[in-house]
Amino acid sequence: MSRATSSLLPSIIVAMAVFVLDQITKLAIVNRLAFHESIPVVDGFLNIVHARNPGAAFSFLAGAPLWFRSLFFPAITIVAVVVVVSVIRRLPPEDRLLRLALSGVLGGALGNLCDRLRYGEVIDFIDVYWRGHHWPAFNVADSSITLAVTAVVLQTLFGSTRESHGSGAEKLPSP
Repeated sequence: MSRATSSLLPSIIVAMAVFVLDQITKLAIVNRLAFHESIPVVDGFLNIVHARNPGAAFSFLAGAPLWFRSLFFPAITIVAVVVVVSVIRRLPPEDRLLRLALSGVLGGALGNLCDRLRYGEVIDFIDVYWRGHHWPAFNVADSSITLAVTAVVLQTLFGSTRESHGSGAEKLPSP
């Protein structure tokens, strides 16, 4: 195995784990619940449902013509996958958190892409709500993408740079 491949192996494993977990859970929903069927898990807070989203996050563009959605969403996802893989490949191996987060984005994007190619829409099944207010249903892929993007943003805003982890002999500005 080449050095480049071995440095990508943890990212591949994380992305594949997210993808497989996402697809297994969606397959279980499709095989066990009728469309729109709901199973209460935590009364007043969480249901497992069989929902479908023909659009993007929060049903964005769900009402667009089928021909448009069937071309646009897979194309955008493929571009995103290429960009994420390119970024992961360029990251130094010590950027573990960023690699892990981007691998979560990659696995989630591939999971939802698989749904779009197979069903023409994304299978969602987690319904979180409070009283009459429901958050849009989501899935493992969506959760992974959300957590990963949150980690990237937090790392960008609050994470320390590699330079600050030096030996303590960093150069000080000259007077």
